[in-house]
Amino acid sequence: MGGGVAMEGLMMGTQLLISSLIRNADRNHGTTEIVTRTVEGPLHRYTYRDAHRRSRQLANALGSLGIKPGDRCATLAWNTYRHFEIYYAVSGMGAVCHTVNPRLFAPQISFILNHASDRCIFADLTFVPLLEEMADELEHVEAIVIMTDDKHMPRTSLPNVHCYESLINGHSDDYDWPEFDENTASSLCYTSGTTGDPKGVLYSHRSSLIHAFRSGLPDCFNLSARDAVLPVVPMFHVNAWGLPYVSAMVGCKIVFPGPAMDGASLQELIENEKVTFSAGVPTIWLSLLQYLEESGKNIQTLKRVVIGGSATPRSMTARFAEKHGAEVLHAWGMTEMSPIGTVNHPKYGMEDETPDQIYDRQIKQGREVFGAEMKIVDDDDRTLPNDGKAFGTLKVRGPSVCRAYYKEQRSDAHDENGWFATGDVATIDPDGYMHVTDRSKDVIKSGGEWISSIELENIAVGHPDVAEAASIGVHHPKWDERPLLLVVPRNGCDLTREDMLEYFNGKVAKWWIPDDVVFVEELPHTATGKLLKIKLREDFRDHVLPTAHQS
Repeated sequence: MGGGVAMEGLMMGTQLLISSLIRNADRNHGTTEIVTRTVEGPLHRYTYRDAHRRSRQLANALGSLGIKPGDRCATLAWNTYRHFEIYYAVSGMGAVCHTVNPRLFAPQISFILNHASDRCIFADLTFVPLLEEMADELEHVEAIVIMTDDKHMPRTSLPNVHCYESLINGHSDDYDWPEFDENTASSLCYTSGTTGDPKGVLYSHRSSLIHAFRSGLPDCFNLSARDAVLPVVPMFHVNAWGLPYVSAMVGCKIVFPGPAMDGASLQELIENEKVTFSAGVPTIWLSLLQYLEESGKNIQTLKRVVIGGSATPRSMTARFAEKHGAEVLHAWGMTEMSPIGTVNHPKYGMEDETPDQIYDRQIKQGREVFGAEMKIVDDDDRTLPNDGKAFGTLKVRGPSVCRAYYKEQRSDAHDENGWFATGDVATIDPDGYMHVTDRSKDVIKSGGEWISSIELENIAVGHPDVAEAASIGVHHPKWDERPLLLVVPRNGCDLTREDMLEYFNGKVAKWWIPDDVVFVEELPHTATGKLLKIKLREDFRDHVLPTAHQS
């Protein structure tokens, strides 16, 4: 058969742009509410139409500050309506919205801000002191916008400071969102930097919209204009798992929790605002469930809860279903994947599952969503069968998966065929359900955040009385995992647990500091001299941390 020339379709070349989402929300869902528990305290209410108008004002304001297409604008902010406006104004004008995780250690934050060459920073009141500490280290920042009004504007030593409300109120809402190539960069998120420095993942408008399309699908988040969404997952965590985008796409009500994510505050929002859908890490839901049991209050409107960031305990799934009538959707993904890769929904033919069968299935991370193709491979990169038994390195590819890291020439995680190695070890069963069985890197996951065991070990061996150290994650009833430090003291040294923990102060973020220290005579090693952490995890899997009873 002879080859031919492919025929081009005769469809409009309309670009997939983030600005189209807020325009859609205004046009078709203009009166739908966006509710926020503000950093200042009171609830704030307005509509998609208001958000669109203020986003246009902000785009004009950014232009007045000299921000141009391609410039990076950082945020250190909670989930609020102002943060939502920044998402749309910055990306919509062609600049890059760079959300920064304020829970990282301060040197990591300043590294990220400098690496991204951010020209402006938007900061909630909570994070002004944090910025003041590192202001002298920031190399490219020309403007800092405090996300509040004149009444609450703080006194600060920060240079080139603007008040958010004063800034946007000084500009017109007459702004036409520009048209440009959908492959233009839209937003930037950095990984937690479990080994080495954090790495930047640069999303495009196209990748973000494709991710939004699939997020709304029935076998993903299953969202519609009839839902009220509570994004508990922070907007600085991979764009709140894409919820600010898909919510505007389908026109659902949004309820932003601000900085108050305790059980009482969440229950109040869920009940009063009739929330039907929410998403967050297990730690948050444990706090809510404990509050519900202690207070006797309920969450009657909540129908679906997406849980990701770390493994979802079987008991949590059962408590949501049996006591509160809410379905838990176990999900998995990565910063490099925009982030959703799998969600655990049942398939046709599973209608007669017993509760125990449902809970057993829901332990797994779920089936791949369209556009997130995955496979498992062995050490020789040979594809393994999806039989639920073989386990190997999990690889992914798709239009919302990064093909390279920001400002890096090469990546060991990307192969020549376009597959990205996630760093997880997993099985995939015949029905397509993926189950993470281990991590190829010994990262400790605490409350949905990552802690580098290597960095803890490097700090520990810097102590003059330490000969060798290893850090592993052990079970914690609230945080999923917490670090346990195993130490071989130098001969003749009288080292105490308190001495060791005190040594970490000021060297890492406080929540990275190990919960316990165990002194041992020696540590197990592999034939090549590496720490044998598999054996350590086995030996100490029943270790009870002193903080466990505080959960």
